Amino acid sequence: MTMRDTTVTAATTATGGGPRLSAEDRAVNGRTARAASPRSAHGDFEPSADRLDPMDVIERQSATRLQELVPIRYGRMSESPFRFYRGAAAIMAGDLAGTPDSGIRVQLCGDAHMLNFRLLGSPERNLLFDINDFDETLPGPWEWDVKRLATSLVIAGRENGFSESERASIVTSAVAGYREQMRTFARMNNLDVWYARVDESHLQAVAEGALHTRGRKNLTEALSKARGRDSLQAFEKLTEVVDGRRRFAAVPQLITPASELLPDQEGAAIEDQIRDLVARYGDSLQTDRRHLLEQYSIVDMARKVVGVGSVGTRCWIVLLLGRDGEDPLILQAKEAGESVLAPYVGASGYATGGERVVAGQRLMQAASDIFLGWQQTHGLDGVDRDFYVRQLRDWKGIAEPARMVPRGMRVFAGLCGVTLARAHARSGDRIAIAAYLGGGDVFDRALVRFAESYADLNERDHQRLVDAIASGRLTAVAA
Repeated sequence: MTMRDTTVTAATTATGGGPRLSAEDRAVNGRTARAASPRSAHGDFEPSADRLDPMDVIERQSATRLQELVPIRYGRMSESPFRFYRGAAAIMAGDLAGTPDSGIRVQLCGDAHMLNFRLLGSPERNLLFDINDFDETLPGPWEWDVKRLATSLVIAGRENGFSESERASIVTSAVAGYREQMRTFARMNNLDVWYARVDESHLQAVAEGALHTRGRKNLTEALSKARGRDSLQAFEKLTEVVDGRRRFAAVPQLITPASELLPDQEGAAIEDQIRDLVARYGDSLQTDRRHLLEQYSIVDMARKVVGVGSVGTRCWIVLLLGRDGEDPLILQAKEAGESVLAPYVGASGYATGGERVVAGQRLMQAASDIFLGWQQTHGLDGVDRDFYVRQLRDWKGIAEPARMVPRGMRVFAGLCGVTLARAHARSGDRIAIAAYLGGGDVFDRALVRFAESYADLNERDHQRLVDAIASGRLTAVAA
């Protein structure tokens, strides 16, 4: 009797256990999938005849949110096609559901546009380049994340005035980076894939080989700036001393201290809910990190408006102090609802939305925030709500597309593609995906066509939002 069972079965490779195929058979599965879903077919896109009205989709989302904040969401989404795209993950999910896919599933980010790839701090205090936002994460077709990334690059390129050929080279860089890296991962051992990451040395090596002096200088500045974006920096920027005590400073429409939200009695009840949330969320942390959390005490909290698509969801920032008044930890507790992907790929297998987000993030990221966890509130706003919690700032650095020249965006796009491949390789069948993609550029060229077509549709949807605001159907405010 041998230790390895080489019997070939019809079962697909299981991510979390179960029947296993050989690497050779997994590759066969990937190549076989081309027959049902040709790689070139990914470039063909036309909106479905029964496509939902984008404004209806947006309004349905808004119905579950804090109504006083919804106009801010519309205001931000109306600013440009790219800002609209950032808030339109639900719209695109419905469109992607009608596109070809290979049948190979991975853990999806669900909102893999270019600004959700950024610098992050690892627990070992190294800077990594990784995916940041997992509000929509669920298992689904790997192609969906790649298509959302590719389209975001075209939209950003158009806003920068890049030519069609320049945009094509940028999208090709992202998709080829994904394809080539996935083929590399297909040849690697499981542990080597798991430990793979894009760190500071990798970024600097890429910059040396691909960027001019200005681009390398911008990277150095971005790395330095990211290291300064931590709890201490947020503490100095977002708080003030009131009657000898540290408090969050109010910012009209954007940051509202809990004490200012409602009359004293109700405000106190909300504060109690958030305190209880933070106390109980520690149960979702590793024991050593829970011990660290217990060394801090809550001193203040405030509601904060975040992002574009997330505006209107309930998001709290919580100020904790440790050894003394100059030892801060600022946590963000963000509401986690149902993923926009769920109607098309199925409901989450987790009991709460917070656990769904955290599990997806831990699976896809090379290294996650040590304070990343989840918990429910009971009775907040009259119902139970799911939240996930993390540090507000932990060495985060975000790209600035408007400052990018074509060469810089092309390099950035390639890094995004490589990073997305690593995230997908951790959860899905990397060998089958690599075999499906192959060594040629058929899929790369198809995604260039898809991204341009979808960017056209996004511009039309953005205009519909602008028109809906102008007609009075929707109310928007700038903030």
